[in-house]
Amino acid sequence: MTAAPPGPRVGQLLGTGVTAVRPLSGGDISDAYRAELADGRAVFTKTLADAPPDFFAAEAAGLALLRSTGAVAVPEVLATGGPDDPGIIVLEWLEPAAPDRAQAERLGRDLAALHATPADRFGAEGPLYLGRVPLSGDAPGEWATFHVKHRLLPLLRQAVDGGGIDAADARDVERLCARIGEVAGPPQPPAVIHGDLWSGNVQWSPDGRPRLIDPAAQGGHPETDLALLDLFGCPHLDTLLAAYEEVRPIPGRAARVPLHQLQHLLVHAVLFGGPYGRQSGAAARAALATA
Repeated sequence: MTAAPPGPRVGQLLGTGVTAVRPLSGGDISDAYRAELADGRAVFTKTLADAPPDFFAAEAAGLALLRSTGAVAVPEVLATGGPDDPGIIVLEWLEPAAPDRAQAERLGRDLAALHATPADRFGAEGPLYLGRVPLSGDAPGEWATFHVKHRLLPLLRQAVDGGGIDAADARDVERLCARIGEVAGPPQPPAVIHGDLWSGNVQWSPDGRPRLIDPAAQGGHPETDLALLDLFGCPHLDTLLAAYEEVRPIPGRAARVPLHQLQHLLVHAVLFGGPYGRQSGAAARAALATA
């Protein structure tokens, strides 16, 4: 269900008049708008009909966590609807720009700094969402165990129950979960990560510093962010990764990309089914091939 244009709600949240609202394209989950305010500002607004009560609060908390590291740039959160109107968030307007190699290099170095920021534990105490799929669980200790228990197996069960993955591919994901210690690589303490860093969540900027948007920020494994940039293609990824590894080398990372893409492929299998279940099985098999 599509939410009504949010002009009155934006005006009420910000305490100013709204002179125009224009819908924007590009979102698979939420409806997006540019709102012009009576004071001359423009703001970016997202709405989601029937949103879970903590949906946009989780996004705001994730942006706050990323901002607190001082490592990456994110948009300012101007307002969320709160418990009485949870289906709206208002952010500063970011003018779009074309990606270029200089910005990709800057982003690589920014991400290396972000991933050098320690987290207390894997996961997050508060709510997290990938798309509309909630994630739960937080724990200290070892990443591979956490990732299987709180991410891969719960998502696999949802995909199986919803018909988004067939039995053969599901068995291969289960085989990977049983052997994840053989393919996970060196121990990795929890670090602050964006958590949903596909290329659509990078906002290239006229000022030369990309912004990160729509996070599922948490304590996690840095290789997950890098693998997601590769999942659907990111402009100038070679430059970005080279700049990152100048600051923070990760030997053997390329072989672990399928492992770190699997969580998001399973989320897509839950949400959309179709080819994503097959891709999940293929990623599990590719990860196992490195054992």
